Amino acid sequence: MLEEKNDNLQEADGKLEIEISDSIQDNAIETSEPETAAEISTSETETEAEATAEETETNHQTALDAITNSNAEESEDETLKERHDIPMQDYDTFSLDALVDELKKLINTDKVMSVKDHIEEIKKSFLLQYNHLIEEKKEEFNASKQDPNEEFEYHSPLKSKFDEYYNVFREKRNAHFKHLQTNLKSNLDNRLAIVEELKELINPQENIKDTLKHFNDLRERWKNAGAIPKDKYNHVWNNYHFHVENFYDYLHLDREARDLDFKYNLEQKQKIIARVEELANETDISKAFRELQDLHRIWKEDIGPVSKEHRDVIWNKFSELTKKIHDKREVLFESQRANEQKNLEVKKEIIGKIEVLGTEKVNSHSQWLVQIQKVEALRNEFFAAGKVPSEVNEETWAAFKTAVRNFNSFKNSFYKDIKKDQNDNLNKKMALVAKAKELQESTDFAATTPIMKQIQEEWKQIGHVPKKYSDKIWKEFKDACNHYFDKLKEHKSEENVDEVAAFDNKKAYLDILRAYQLTGDHKTDLDAIKAHIEIWKGYGKVPFSRRHIEGKFNKILDALFEKLSLSKKETEMMRFSNRIDSLSDSNDTRKLDNEKIFLMRKIEEVQNEIFQLENNIQFFANTKNAKKENSIVLEVRKNIAIHKESLELWKDKLKQLRNLGQE
Repeated sequence: MLEEKNDNLQEADGKLEIEISDSIQDNAIETSEPETAAEISTSETETEAEATAEETETNHQTALDAITNSNAEESEDETLKERHDIPMQDYDTFSLDALVDELKKLINTDKVMSVKDHIEEIKKSFLLQYNHLIEEKKEEFNASKQDPNEEFEYHSPLKSKFDEYYNVFREKRNAHFKHLQTNLKSNLDNRLAIVEELKELINPQENIKDTLKHFNDLRERWKNAGAIPKDKYNHVWNNYHFHVENFYDYLHLDREARDLDFKYNLEQKQKIIARVEELANETDISKAFRELQDLHRIWKEDIGPVSKEHRDVIWNKFSELTKKIHDKREVLFESQRANEQKNLEVKKEIIGKIEVLGTEKVNSHSQWLVQIQKVEALRNEFFAAGKVPSEVNEETWAAFKTAVRNFNSFKNSFYKDIKKDQNDNLNKKMALVAKAKELQESTDFAATTPIMKQIQEEWKQIGHVPKKYSDKIWKEFKDACNHYFDKLKEHKSEENVDEVAAFDNKKAYLDILRAYQLTGDHKTDLDAIKAHIEIWKGYGKVPFSRRHIEGKFNKILDALFEKLSLSKKETEMMRFSNRIDSLSDSNDTRKLDNEKIFLMRKIEEVQNEIFQLENNIQFFANTKNAKKENSIVLEVRKNIAIHKESLELWKDKLKQLRNLGQE
């Protein structure tokens, strides 16, 4: 221990002070490093033992250096100790939104340096993701731009928020550093002055009680001297501690007071060792290491030396326990490195999947949407996979960006190919827009409405157009169609007034029909019924919701026809004629077309039935008993006659319907 402090002292002062007694010099010689194996003849076993001891000492020193370096950094800025209370999260797994929220939360802390490392990690993760996003947006822009002179621009409100919060942190950090630098030099000068005063305490002419009082004052001033630059920490502390030990060991102090102080210091250091033994069994290694740092600081700065016979023993015990905790911490780091290696394998697998997707050819927009969703999911998995070993971090990130970039290029080549189709679709839709605008003022609603409905159907069948034109042409087309159908709605509202009047007239006329009595003269009554039909038709259409009145009218007609004793064909044709007139008045061409199709099918069915029956008759005619027709043959002939009569009726109906279409 002491020889190390002598070396440090010489670094600090350039030479040992002349005032140090010969006994000090003798002690320095006694505690100097042992001679090397080259100067002393040793056996091979002794050489191996020394090598083992040297390795053990090196391991111990590594553990002590880890503590010392951490304390030196925190000594410069005491707020760094508080960062241990804020867990460092794996910010690579955060989304951009989550990173901005976390940054906003951290900058509100009063101790800006306690979150410095956290914020720098957040910045690193944010910029990695954001720059990757910008690259993707730029590739999409280059693939879709029409004007070669158009410049790429992308504004992200999220990036603006991040910059705003980070600037707040930077201003706080700069203000903190400015204040810190102002104090560090002053504190360093103060501590160096204390060391100089310690040197001057070795003065045999001074009263021992006054010297002891002065010494205690210096120790108290040292405790309150404040932070100094971390690169001066070990150097200044070793210098101070060396002179404190000299004061205890070599000045002619009151032996009783010195022994009491030694005893008290020994008890305090034994308590620290007992606590460190408990920390060696602590499951939270990081927590144990942080407390160990504090205990080392107390050992070195707050507790004085112990007697020489205990000094090396107690220090060696403390350093051995320190190494034990340090080794457990190294095991923890090894575990973390193993997890990072697993994360690396996961990320490599993700990159491989993206590379495969960058070669799978698909031929539709919907399929590409599925591929894009797959890559987006893999991209999120990549960021959520956690940290990888630092030595391959850049390489892994570059491989990921390359895989995504190749996928985007492959995707963009597809959309370049379909851009021509989209332009063709644009021309088709623009033609429909022009047609809709041309018809939007038409008042020939019967002719125009089917056309407007047709162009709406055509619009639905046309595929995508370039995105930059989509909203504009859709608005023009929708406005033209809405304008026309609004006019149609107004027109129908005007028609409804007449339809309501027609309903009222027809409702009143039903009472007249119910009271009508036939005269008994066939021709007079038939002409009267026809006149009633013409009057009814003359009233016009009724509202759609009140079309049931037509059924009531037809029932009254059916009753009159039965009383009139018309032939079945005449009755059926008059009923059909009245029904067709109703459909014609409603301008419902779809129902008229359906009626025509129905009649044609009925004609075909009856013809097939007649053909089948005639084949049956032919079969019976070729038999031995053909001359004598039995009851079955007669029944078949009767059915043929009925079907032929029905066929004529269906044909007459179809003829009347076709004549209506030619008028």
